[in-house]
Amino acid sequence: MSARGRRYRYVGPIDLTTAVQPGCGGCPIGSAAEFDSWVAERSAAELAEPFTFVVDTAGVLRLAPRRSEHVACAGGESVLSAGEIGFIREAGRWLVGHVSNHSTGYCPDVSSWSAVAQALDCVGLRRPSGFTHEVVFRRCPDCQERNIVREDYFVCVFCGSDLPDGWNVDSDQ
Repeated sequence: MSARGRRYRYVGPIDLTTAVQPGCGGCPIGSAAEFDSWVAERSAAELAEPFTFVVDTAGVLRLAPRRSEHVACAGGESVLSAGEIGFIREAGRWLVGHVSNHSTGYCPDVSSWSAVAQALDCVGLRRPSGFTHEVVFRRCPDCQERNIVREDYFVCVFCGSDLPDGWNVDSDQ
């Protein structure tokens, strides 16, 4: 783990890495001015949907259209968190309406919230106190498939084996 938290490597389907193009990662948003510039270029239709996000290993928020692959948004690199984020305008300012760690390519633990909070704070965006939708990821120790745990039912949907209580998606962590 780094001083900023756990780094998550891409663990999704290898064929999705073809979406990674040099210099075409998500838009880095490191300040309020950068966010204001970025959001001004978005259409109402875009803003009605959540965006793909990652927090890169430097702690910078990167944003991309919703249907972008997280690995492309991250430029193929490791991240401190990844998921989906939506913004709303309230009383003349932008704030985070909802945010999740839903990224089946990186499968970040819910503990990655601290990296997201720090990145959003650097941008000056008002935010919730945690993920508004937490996704619990586990890798099955028997069949090695990635699972989303629902309703605290820690059983592999692929082979029926028990899943561990702690995050274990990347064996190199």
